[in-house]
Amino acid sequence: MATGFSLTATAEPEVANSLVKTLSGMFGLLLLVGLGVGLAGFFIGHEHIFNNTREVPWGLLISTYAFFAITSTGLCLLAAISHVFGGNKLAPLANRMVWVSLITILSGFAVIGMEIENPWRMAIYNVISPNITSNIWWMGTLYGMALGFILLEFWLILTRHFTLALALGILGALAEVAANTCLGGVFSTLAARPFWYGAQLPVYFLACAFLSGAAAAIFFTHYAYVIRGRKMEQHVFQGVQAAGKVLLLMLILVAVSTFWRMASFYVGGVTDGRVAADALYSGPLAFNFWALEVGVGLAAPAVLLVLTRMRNMAAMSTAALMSLVGMFISRLNMVTGGQIVPQYLGYDNLPTYLNYTPSGYEWIVALAGIGLTGLAFLQGERYFGKSFTEHEAH
Repeated sequence: MATGFSLTATAEPEVANSLVKTLSGMFGLLLLVGLGVGLAGFFIGHEHIFNNTREVPWGLLISTYAFFAITSTGLCLLAAISHVFGGNKLAPLANRMVWVSLITILSGFAVIGMEIENPWRMAIYNVISPNITSNIWWMGTLYGMALGFILLEFWLILTRHFTLALALGILGALAEVAANTCLGGVFSTLAARPFWYGAQLPVYFLACAFLSGAAAAIFFTHYAYVIRGRKMEQHVFQGVQAAGKVLLLMLILVAVSTFWRMASFYVGGVTDGRVAADALYSGPLAFNFWALEVGVGLAAPAVLLVLTRMRNMAAMSTAALMSLVGMFISRLNMVTGGQIVPQYLGYDNLPTYLNYTPSGYEWIVALAGIGLTGLAFLQGERYFGKSFTEHEAH
């Protein structure tokens, strides 16, 4: 068996059709404009183009990073599980999941890199001055390790070194799980923010990772066939159905987790936590919570999957897209909800809720992450498409 890499062996020139070229141009434009705005922020000053304040220092770009990072974790885990336990129905989706896991974590890094005022200092001091008691240090280090493992895994898949690829995939999955729980720990160990504080978030983030990963696997697999104008093979469709079952299960588990997490603020704890929960129930974040996070992100896709019994590809893809939108809004609700209650509520005539609305510039930078994901997905199908069908060798 040949083990070298050749674009001739992996590329699908027919994918470079007018639709793919047009979409690539659109996603590329999103990426370039977003990067331009993000880079301009380093010269103009983040405080002039982003709506973050001293009281609400984390905003849309933090939540967007969390969304991409959590989605990458889910994809990496599902790919590793399908590779380790070969012969399962998810196997036909595995190699593509590795690629999308790689590009989503890169998209997350691109967004967070433009949010941090001095990202180069972070890269330098992360190495020469590590703080092993910091969740943020561990999160960045572990996600960096995961990126390296996944990159090597994908290269080994391309060069057909499947045994080594499996080993790297397992290491990548372990690093992603650890990084994901550290990301939850960044929030859950902040006692000054009652809406975040507690042991649930790291496990909740892991559940959201499986949800987002399954949704992304369905969505990107479907559109891999749409851009080719080709009917999906039966074994791939069965793989998508298996991902749909994972998605439905995780929608139920995340919905239950969301209910109990929100209900817990009304049976004890400090007042600030309950006030923050009120912001989602009936306050400034109510529409985002009820209509987008719960309605679009959890209830509607679950109903759609149950009613269609996962026999309709368009319905599964729509449910997956709604789930991803819901997860994106959920991360924004969580990040914002934890900060908009003043820490000294009740003193000096402070308002019940601080105001935070993402600026247009923040949205443009966030769209750069979507642009990178979309562009890399399309070009991956163009240059590595044949490798995404070689699942039997794992």
